Amino acid sequence: MQSPAFPEHSNAALPPHMADGLAEHGWSQHNVFLSPELTLELAAECRVLADSGALNPAGIGKGAAQLLRADIRGDRILWLQAGQSPACDRYLQIMENLRVTLNRELYLGLDEYESHFAFYAPGAGYQAHLDRFRDDDCRTVSVVIYLNQDWLPEQGGALRLHPLGKCTEDIAPLGSRLVLFLSADMLHEVLPATRDRMSLAGWFRRRPA
Repeated sequence: MQSPAFPEHSNAALPPHMADGLAEHGWSQHNVFLSPELTLELAAECRVLADSGALNPAGIGKGAAQLLRADIRGDRILWLQAGQSPACDRYLQIMENLRVTLNRELYLGLDEYESHFAFYAPGAGYQAHLDRFRDDDCRTVSVVIYLNQDWLPEQGGALRLHPLGKCTEDIAPLGSRLVLFLSADMLHEVLPATRDRMSLAGWFRRRPA
């Protein structure tokens, strides 16, 4: 039996395996985080944005030093804004509730959340990297939520985690699956796929020191 989606209210408890995994191993996953209905709505929105040319090639680095290197990072993205769509607003509210829950249960001091759609065309990937910038330590917990229906293992596209001192972990991009990991510590990469791969990537941030 599949576990239910994360409730859309702020007093929800974090599933024990998610809290324990993040605290003890630096990462965790929850296979049915969003409801099927919301997952489909967000996937449809991502598809429309991709087909209309509204997604932009993602860069590496930050600010004026940002570079476009499709050989390193091949996704196209669009940052989410409040009021963008009813589906995005529902998603952002769920993530706000998750932020509150993570702070309550793990005392992480998370202050805000930022997120974008990420669309990888067949063959595109993202080489191994960390999510925290050298001159900015605000990103604390990285979040990936997948929007792909009926994904098959042979289609590739796994998120490959490199836990320090342990074997790599490959996580298939199944629709409504959530992955959390510590932004400063978890080296990770996106493996190429043979079909379009859609997700929401985001970060819970602390206030600047």
